[in-house]
Amino acid sequence: MKQKILPVVVIVVLFVVGAFMPALLKQYHLNMLTEIIIFSLYAVSYNLLLGYAGLLSFGHAMFFGLGAFMAAVAISHVQGLSLGSAVLIGLVATIIAGFVIGGLLLRHKGSYFALLTLAFNSLFYAVATKWHSVTGGDDGLSITRPELNLGFASISMASVTDFYYLTLVVIGLAIVFCWYFTQTAMGKTVLLMRENEERMKFLGYNTNVSRLILFTFTGAVAGLAGTFYALHFQFVSISAISVDMTTAVLLMAFVGGTGTFWGPILGAFVYIILQNYLSNITDRWPLVMGFIFVFMVLFIPGGLSQVIVNIRQRFAGKNDDPNGGKSITAEEATS
Repeated sequence: MKQKILPVVVIVVLFVVGAFMPALLKQYHLNMLTEIIIFSLYAVSYNLLLGYAGLLSFGHAMFFGLGAFMAAVAISHVQGLSLGSAVLIGLVATIIAGFVIGGLLLRHKGSYFALLTLAFNSLFYAVATKWHSVTGGDDGLSITRPELNLGFASISMASVTDFYYLTLVVIGLAIVFCWYFTQTAMGKTVLLMRENEERMKFLGYNTNVSRLILFTFTGAVAGLAGTFYALHFQFVSISAISVDMTTAVLLMAFVGGTGTFWGPILGAFVYIILQNYLSNITDRWPLVMGFIFVFMVLFIPGGLSQVIVNIRQRFAGKNDDPNGGKSITAEEATS
């Protein structure tokens, strides 16, 4: 009972703390915190694929970038479009793309799947680069955040603080929903498929359908993060859909740790802080980040979350399973 209540308490505390951040932080740091929240959702979506389903993707940025571009293009070409409509357009586009691409890719596994995701990402990147009249190509698209239309009132999103609160609520709830997803029978099914897919088939599960649902869901979540990325910076370029953006989320997931749900959120926090700090010191900050990544893989393969779990276990004198809580059995997954 305590294990079920504790995450809820932590979530509520985080939302309360987040609500007071504008009063404590300067505009620059509030901007950075908004970016961290957005990339936290992106990292969580990737971890659902890699950490929970064991699917290594080199093309997750295609959903992130598609959501960003669809929202930006809609705002640029549709006069008077509300913020909610722009987000919805980006979300629907990534749901459709995730379903179609997933249906094509998920027949393959392992390295074939990873390379095919890279190929599709390159296709999306080429379209974004060449379709200059729509996407802006190498120049990108500059937008102005539209008003948030609530039906009975409209709220301007020009203020950094107002947009931060919107991001905290929408992206925060999306992260909570992703966590809830991992607690459902479907989430446990995904974990068990990673451990023993043949046994899942023996129990009567259609693993291809389950994998497609997960792939579509993670694509939509990444697309939602992408739409807020475009709205946050009020600009989107082809870098949002490049392989570098997939590399970034891969770094976040590994640095934070793929063994727990909250690890990639910690990884996003560390990555954004380090990126901003190192970029102010040297132009070669990607090289430094690469060394950090290699160090983490070689010496701390479980990520920072694993270090925290080990410290907690040492002080608590327990030997819990760090893989997001406890391991599951086929009976638990089917209950």
